[in-house]
Amino acid sequence: MIKNGHHATNKSGRESGAKLGDAACSPEKRKRMIRVWCDGCYDMVHYGHSNQLRQAKAMGDYLVVGVHTDGEISKHKGPPVFTQAERYKMVRAIKWVDEIVEGAPYVTTLDTLDKHSCDFCVHGDDITLTVDGKDTYAEVKREGRYRECRRTQGVSTTDLVGRMLLMTKAHHSNIDNSDYQRHTDNFGKGPKGHSPWTGVSQFLQTSQKIIQFASGKEPQPGDTIIYVAGAFDLFHIGHVDFLEAVYKQAENPYVIVGLHFDQEVNRYKGKNYPIMNVHERTLSVLACRYVSEVVIGAPYAVGKDLLDHFKVDLVLHGKTEVFPDKDTSDPYAEPKKRGIFRTLDSGNSLTTDDIVQRIIENRLQFEARNQKKEAKELAVFEAMKRQAEEEKSGDMAQAAH
Repeated sequence: MIKNGHHATNKSGRESGAKLGDAACSPEKRKRMIRVWCDGCYDMVHYGHSNQLRQAKAMGDYLVVGVHTDGEISKHKGPPVFTQAERYKMVRAIKWVDEIVEGAPYVTTLDTLDKHSCDFCVHGDDITLTVDGKDTYAEVKREGRYRECRRTQGVSTTDLVGRMLLMTKAHHSNIDNSDYQRHTDNFGKGPKGHSPWTGVSQFLQTSQKIIQFASGKEPQPGDTIIYVAGAFDLFHIGHVDFLEAVYKQAENPYVIVGLHFDQEVNRYKGKNYPIMNVHERTLSVLACRYVSEVVIGAPYAVGKDLLDHFKVDLVLHGKTEVFPDKDTSDPYAEPKKRGIFRTLDSGNSLTTDDIVQRIIENRLQFEARNQKKEAKELAVFEAMKRQAEEEKSGDMAQAAH
């Protein structure tokens, strides 16, 4: 059982554990609101994106997020998986985001920060390049209005695409699998090798990470406790629209999401599902502003014990009818008997299967996009290495004199 909510900050406005230099400022400066800028494509939004925005919000008071258009992304990287309308809505649903700017420029300038009254921008410790290989944050870095946060290990769009194409039940727990490595190499390896900023690493869940995403509050008197359950795999715009519709069912909603274990999801969905393991799915759901609490490893059948323990007032399910398999009774029999179950049509029929199908249909296009991206990154990385070596040689020569 994980309680959701905004992560608490200490008195200086920084997240516990953040670097002092990231957001430290004088008491006089803290009298006004510190506005932070982030921007990006936010295509196939995952908990790595959410974690970046969580860290950025902890560096200030108000987080503004710029999201690029489809045209800008296609020009500099290649076609996105999701449309700009879908990406705008996904970013709005992340609980640390206070405001979004639609159609933000791909290159972040001082004019952009000033236009939106932002003190500085925050990006991960990887690099973002334009179509001609230039650092998109060069200007704000030069002027001292740039901060970095840690990139989340174990997840990337490259990694997720590789998982979707790998038809195995254990892909999310067996990173050494040769087939898995072959698929991820196709998507995350340029012709001259791996970039240090693109690739695949193993995700390791920790209690600290869950606390950072959760640390919420208990239900209050007068709250309507609403329970929904499912896989919520590859957390996407269909899930967001459903949870928003759930949230709107009561004046004071307290939404609890039950997440099924991986084996249970695979039992009723088959194929290579779930794409994300239960720990990853937990963080994805916790990042959503419409969710109050998460039950990790929720039972498939919503029974008496669960309903009584959480004092559930309402159980909702998507409009797709539940068809119990031959070995399982109706999972919603108990809430139906109590008269607290109903189906809900969010108006969005998008499923995880639809997302996977988008990738499969455009596989070669996305493969070319990722290889092009990595080739640019590798060229920049090699140039940085050469510059560092030259500076080191110069320092040694000066010391010798």
